[in-house]
Amino acid sequence: MKPLVLDSSMTNMGGTFYPTGHVFALFPDEDCVRQAATALQVAGHQGDTAYASPEVILQEIVHTLGTADAPLPSVGAEGDMVRRIADLAGKGHHGLLIAMADKDHTDTLVDAIAPEGAVTAFYYRTFIIEDLISQPVDGSPQSVVVGTHAAEGDDHPTESVTEDR
Repeated sequence: MKPLVLDSSMTNMGGTFYPTGHVFALFPDEDCVRQAATALQVAGHQGDTAYASPEVILQEIVHTLGTADAPLPSVGAEGDMVRRIADLAGKGHHGLLIAMADKDHTDTLVDAIAPEGAVTAFYYRTFIIEDLISQPVDGSPQSVVVGTHAAEGDDHPTESVTEDR
């Protein structure tokens, strides 16, 4: 496992973090990341792995968001994914970037990293970000609105509608 070095191949045309052909997973601590990397090797995973500390995530990956949503929100979900990553890194989570080789399968990858503490994992494919592990291990809900205006709450809740039967 090497340290994560962000380069232009890991961003989309707008400069936002989008490492096509990779899975980016987050773990509660560095030991979990190292155990997951070992579990991937044992499972026969072919792709390279790179470690990202919370500081690297916040300084390098989150920085790619820049003004991506100004003046209008992005059409894709990449900005929302970066916000989810930022939220977890801000709470001390560590990252593992996993290159997907031709013979690697996402099911095998998830089976290897989930028991090691992965709280979320995003598979960046061409035009699609697949959420491989959608809920944190602690059971608290996680959503693409984390870090967005929608996450701030609604000052005017909608009325509930009941239906007579």
